[in-house]
Amino acid sequence: MEYVVVEISGKQYRVMPGDVIEVDNLNQEPGSVSFDKVLLSVNGDEVKIGKPYVDGFSVSGKILEDFRGDKIRVSRFTAKSRHRRVIGFRAALTRVQIENIVAGKKVEKTVTQKNKALAAK
Repeated sequence: MEYVVVEISGKQYRVMPGDVIEVDNLNQEPGSVSFDKVLLSVNGDEVKIGKPYVDGFSVSGKILEDFRGDKIRVSRFTAKSRHRRVIGFRAALTRVQIENIVAGKKVEKTVTQKNKALAAK
């Protein structure tokens, strides 16, 4: 069983190929999307833990739709003062279908001229 823990919009999701997840609104058109902040990868007995992210792993998916979640009603009440307040909240969400987990090459950092000059000193 292969799965990964990926960070999307500051939240962590455990995903497998074929999963459909609901995440905070991504503000993108429906189509393909890629997430490269993989925190953990599990493939059978092989476990890779990132520090903070696992190098070379990414998750590709497809944005299905943008929608709004259920309304949540929040009420405040102050005793003995006749104060009541009710407000509502609906989250803007995006439904994403996970297509596959890509384990590519390790990304090498490019050395710029500025970094070369600093390393020479």
